[in-house]
Amino acid sequence: MSDKPRLIVLLGPTASGKTRLAVELAVKIDGEIISADSRQVYKGMNIGTGKDYEDYTHSSGKVIPYHLLDIVEAGNDYHVARFQKDCVQAYQEITARGKVPILCGGTGMYIEAVLKNYQHTQVPVNEEWRKELEAQSHEDLLCLFKQDYQAFYPDAEVSTKKRLIRAFEVAKFNSSNNAVKKDNESISDAIIFGIQIPTEIRRERITRRLYSRLATGMIEEVHGLLNAGINPEKLVFYGLEYKYITEYLLGYTEYDEMVKKLEVAIHQFAKRQMTFFRSMEKKGLAIYWLDGMDSLVNLTEEMMRLAGFKAAV
Repeated sequence: MSDKPRLIVLLGPTASGKTRLAVELAVKIDGEIISADSRQVYKGMNIGTGKDYEDYTHSSGKVIPYHLLDIVEAGNDYHVARFQKDCVQAYQEITARGKVPILCGGTGMYIEAVLKNYQHTQVPVNEEWRKELEAQSHEDLLCLFKQDYQAFYPDAEVSTKKRLIRAFEVAKFNSSNNAVKKDNESISDAIIFGIQIPTEIRRERITRRLYSRLATGMIEEVHGLLNAGINPEKLVFYGLEYKYITEYLLGYTEYDEMVKKLEVAIHQFAKRQMTFFRSMEKKGLAIYWLDGMDSLVNLTEEMMRLAGFKAAV
């Protein structure tokens, strides 16, 4: 067995500086980055998902290759099983070139699925139960889900009633221990790093970034997607920026109300991300937590030391 990991994972909540750190590390160890973000896979969804292509160009001028950005047309479906397949393919291509794969992102379910090599069974639709759930309000369903079902589907997207009802089905299926099975063929020798920053700093970054994106074309981006024929329900399904801005553009909310709701939703999302990462630790995945307030140089050196790497010549 090699004394170096075959895969480096860098996870963290939104606005924690993951990409810049991954790029800094990639320069030092001759790596390539695999994005682990459930929305950055979509073409044309750039500002709202924070792709920040310029971040993949290091201050030295070196451009770091990235994978799993812009691989699906907006409006189409993309799911965790597809991500596993795409991620493994990217991983194999990178290692075949003698490079080091760095899996970087904030979608905990995607990262966990790759590391645990989950085998997904199709979750059936329960039409009778759906009718019973439809009769209840979104708020009542949320309370019920959090109380009795969320433990079986902690990363569920419940922003709309339609998604929440589907989350009930998945959670109930997961509770039978048949929906997800594990085998012994997951990527071995992976090392996981996590970035954590003080909550108040994270909140400040999120708020500052939100207003910056609003000022640099995020609303126009969503408007363009709608004009391109993307179903509004699909954009709402994508959540956060696309949900709230779509509702604003359709006249359901005023601008100030939209911004306020969106800001709160992003803060809540970041909190859920951290909760999921902690749940990964409880499932046996060791995460080396890094102080996100430290310098890129120090953080990179710490990651290299723990992973057993020396700078590429």
